[in-house]
Amino acid sequence: MPNFEAISYYIYLVAYKSLKDCITDLEHKGLLVRVKEEVDPYLEMAAIHLRVFESGGPAIFYENVKGSKFPAVSNLFGTLERSKFIFRDTLEKVQKMVLLKGDPMQVLKSPLSYLDMPFAGLKALPRKVSVGPITFGEVSIGDIPQIQSWPMDGGAFVTLPQVYTEDPDKPGVMGSNIGMYRIQLSGNDYIKDEEIGLHYQLHRGIGVHQTKYNALGQPMKVSIFVGGPPAHSVAAVMPLPEGLSEVVFAGALGGRRFRYTIKDGYVLSADADFVICGEVYPGENKPEGPFGDHLGYYSLKHDFPLMKVHKVFHRKGAIWPFTVVGRPPQEDTSFGALIHEITGPIIPNEIPGLHEVHAVDAAGVHPLLLAIGSERYTPYYNERRPQEILTIANHILGFNQMSLAKYLFIIAREDNPTIKTHEEEAYLKHVLERVDWTRDLHFQTKTTIDTLDYSGTGLNSGSKVVIAAAGEKKRELSVRLLSDFDLPEEYPLVKVVMPGVLAISGPKYDNETTETERIEKLADYLKNKWTTQLEGFPLIVIADDSEFVAERLGNFLWVTFTRSNPSHDVYGVDSFVEHKHWGCRGSLIIDARIKPHHAPPLIKDAEVEKKVDKLGIKGASLYGII
Repeated sequence: MPNFEAISYYIYLVAYKSLKDCITDLEHKGLLVRVKEEVDPYLEMAAIHLRVFESGGPAIFYENVKGSKFPAVSNLFGTLERSKFIFRDTLEKVQKMVLLKGDPMQVLKSPLSYLDMPFAGLKALPRKVSVGPITFGEVSIGDIPQIQSWPMDGGAFVTLPQVYTEDPDKPGVMGSNIGMYRIQLSGNDYIKDEEIGLHYQLHRGIGVHQTKYNALGQPMKVSIFVGGPPAHSVAAVMPLPEGLSEVVFAGALGGRRFRYTIKDGYVLSADADFVICGEVYPGENKPEGPFGDHLGYYSLKHDFPLMKVHKVFHRKGAIWPFTVVGRPPQEDTSFGALIHEITGPIIPNEIPGLHEVHAVDAAGVHPLLLAIGSERYTPYYNERRPQEILTIANHILGFNQMSLAKYLFIIAREDNPTIKTHEEEAYLKHVLERVDWTRDLHFQTKTTIDTLDYSGTGLNSGSKVVIAAAGEKKRELSVRLLSDFDLPEEYPLVKVVMPGVLAISGPKYDNETTETERIEKLADYLKNKWTTQLEGFPLIVIADDSEFVAERLGNFLWVTFTRSNPSHDVYGVDSFVEHKHWGCRGSLIIDARIKPHHAPPLIKDAEVEKKVDKLGIKGASLYGII
């Protein structure tokens, strides 16, 4: 018989009761640095975070935040290795729990590996307490560190919130939703200390709850937890299998049951550092944003739900955690890596025939997915072509957050079992060697895309394209152009990005009609070069700066897939329409120039960067780190 007591001790050996416990542990192991100098929450703290993250540095504790009595911490999850350290005693068991929830038959396949799961599940159940550390004191919104990350942001934001709501049809903590949605604390038209803004996307759990409250004509109570044991923040971003509650997951990952209490009719996370309570009334919205977001641009100002603040609770010695969102890679890249560690194995169980899928971080996550599926359908013709993987692609675009993708590449595992989706350049080479642009492009138009993506035709509106490649190699990819290759004068520079891909600098984008004619004219010009000079370059990207695009793979991925809308910006050499199917016989052309309707890119403030430089000199807190 297994010793359940010993198993319990092992699983929950590191069970942080608070954010402070985690900070103390990291500092003891040399994984955290203290910034003792006074730092400004307006741009400077974010700039410090970005500089330390870029250097692969430690977690950062800010002792002296200008304008606030509360210290702050960031970069807790700045590397996958640090995240694994934080959850070193629970991660393996949580992986098993998530896999078991997604595929119960795992118990039959390996029963001895799951002997401790019932006990672990019991330990993960939430626990109601009569009182907790969170009720120590009350403050106003303005007392919280007012952290603004980017110059054009609309105000201060909460960037690591855990937003708690309940389903009016299934009230109670076990039927709740906890998500990480954007919270604007100040600026715009918000009444100081009385109103804040909530930004969330259409498909999120909180949106389902609010729709139900709106139908009832009732306000929705919202509790925003900030801080607490680090497992609580991870739970808020985790795409969990249906039926697995965030509070249960937080308890399992943290090695300690999620504790909550009730105050003034609101659910409070008992171990949080702060809880902001309030109500969202039907139909009451105010402009929220701009905000520097994970695509590397600002999401602009739009109407989003307004939350009327009831109270702000805090624990004794409360610490304000935050992160900075911007062009990848950022700390949320490490979040994504941790999520993949935990949930990666369950996605193939949800979609038959799918082996792996990768949301490409360098392309802003949602714009670009790479997938590998099975191609097992019996062909009744000489040439293998995409069949089953097209069915799988439809499943992917209907699954959870993957439905936000604009570009989905999918290949057949049978063509090369060694290819991995995370090896982006090798994967794309595999596609470009096999793709048939006359057949393998499948568009969806006038559909939904990421709310934060401004490449489309309106807020949350755009298009998608599936690029499916299966079969034998059709071409050898070129790595250099012939010396006599030329272009019209308005295209001054062409660069090879990688085998099979060219980037061409184009003129500044004017308007849709003019530019459509311009690109189609270029396509006609290139038609005569297809068989002699371009056959080894099946993909051409038109950009504002081809040198920047070709500088490294991350630049190519970011520019190409965040600055284009498939239905409007995909062209082709010798293109055609046949029975509503669009294709081309020569190179595919993607117009990835900045358009007038695009959001501006994120640019650091030069004066703030000089202030951060001073923290890296000898004798300053970040000497030897930045």
